[in-house]
Amino acid sequence: MIGISRTSKIALAVKMACAAAAVGAAGYAAAADTTRVIVAFKPGKAADIHAAVKAAKGAVKHEIFGMDAMAIEVPTQALNGLAHNPNVEYVEEDVKRKPFSGTTASTGTPYMLGQLVPWGIKAVQADQLSDASTGNRKVCIIDSGYDRTHEDLSGNVVTGEYDSGTGWWYTDENHHGTHVAGTIAGINNSGVGVVGVNPNRKLNLHIVKVFGADGWAYSSTLATAANKCAAAKANVVSMSLGGASSSKTEQRAFDSLQSAGALSIAAAGNDGNTAVSYPAGYASVMSVAAVDESLTWASFSQYNSKVEIAGPGVNVLSTVPMGAGAEPSLVVGASTYAPGAMDGSPKTTATGALADFGLGDTVNTAMAGKVCLIQRGTVDFATKVSNCKASGGVGAVVYNNAAGGFGGTLGTTVTTIPSVTASDTEGAAMKAQLGASATVAVKPTNYSFYDGTSMATPHVSAVAALVWSYFPTCTGSQIRTSLTKSAKDLNAAGRDVYTGYGLVQAKAAYDRIKSLGCGM
Repeated sequence: MIGISRTSKIALAVKMACAAAAVGAAGYAAAADTTRVIVAFKPGKAADIHAAVKAAKGAVKHEIFGMDAMAIEVPTQALNGLAHNPNVEYVEEDVKRKPFSGTTASTGTPYMLGQLVPWGIKAVQADQLSDASTGNRKVCIIDSGYDRTHEDLSGNVVTGEYDSGTGWWYTDENHHGTHVAGTIAGINNSGVGVVGVNPNRKLNLHIVKVFGADGWAYSSTLATAANKCAAAKANVVSMSLGGASSSKTEQRAFDSLQSAGALSIAAAGNDGNTAVSYPAGYASVMSVAAVDESLTWASFSQYNSKVEIAGPGVNVLSTVPMGAGAEPSLVVGASTYAPGAMDGSPKTTATGALADFGLGDTVNTAMAGKVCLIQRGTVDFATKVSNCKASGGVGAVVYNNAAGGFGGTLGTTVTTIPSVTASDTEGAAMKAQLGASATVAVKPTNYSFYDGTSMATPHVSAVAALVWSYFPTCTGSQIRTSLTKSAKDLNAAGRDVYTGYGLVQAKAAYDRIKSLGCGM
């Protein structure tokens, strides 16, 4: 069973977010002799505050929804008078907030302009170590295949295996293997997509496809795959997969790989408990936990004494088969929102008047021709969207019933109307826009954000190959030791059950081996 937790967001939204941030910075900056503040006032006194702001030759910039407060811009010398206004509770600076996302735009060296650099690349120090020598290393990826036609993968040095059950290695019906491969070796090509840990087309890849569209395989299949990696003379075996029970046959295959000098690396699992997953639980395999962008242990990541090291595993942007990703967008009236994706939504566009569909738990023909605004809760997402369609609705927006945004899934339910998700605050704002024209769109893209120890694992595998390329006479066991001893310590001092020895670090591992040698 594949050990992942997937959250489908989409890559190109990052570009939109960056553009919005730039506009916002220009649009909200106060003039040199004025300042922007939040004024909180006593209930029922909004009109008085509006009058006070006007008298101070200021302007109201934003009425804060659901609160007795507003953002204003006024001459700096007027602040003292406002603060002492009997209708004012307090005045505070309207501090800036910036969008937090899984990528940053390239600013040049070591990446070409126009690249999106997933946060994990810099977190593991991949940007501090050239991959020019990685042609002497081979990473074997055991997964669901590899989209050989992908714009960000097609230029790599890659070979693979045919499997009678899953087919050729160069297709990926599950999308998972292509995502893993992008983290390891997404190409540094100007203006196209993302970069991986080893982005310059030097690293050798070998693909063994054990998963089809159904996303599972037997341990026997995995043992065969491990042996195929050995036959291909792989140095690193990367496995974003696992299961609950051990297998002696499987274990022997990985023990054999270790004896031959290879390094096998696997996902710790995504059940958020103390259970041990296999192959990560074998002594001959390195077990990888997941952390988020703040380097905090991901709550889905399994924790136990087998966990050895951690990698970036939350909000990880990487490649998916061409056109398999989904880019959601939502415009209501003059407002542009940043919706989340609804897994399983068709990739299409619909426009109609925004209408309140409540919880979406019953059919209502009043929705005919409209975009359904639906609150999360009571029934599942598939039922909500299906009821909207059955009511004649042309599109669906499901907003959160708790703080923050979210990603949803329709499961196996097939609908013909586009659907997206929204945060609770966005939902509240849209409730004030009922009747306005709304356009819901889901467009195909070639990149997606996933979560999981499956995403952490290729970071570690790729760093292992990168560091090893500088010291090819080291054994896999020696590289493994060097990675743990140079990891960035997280949580409790030393090794812990959540993140092992800590976050894998490419440059620190290189420095350690250069100073102390392979065996220390």
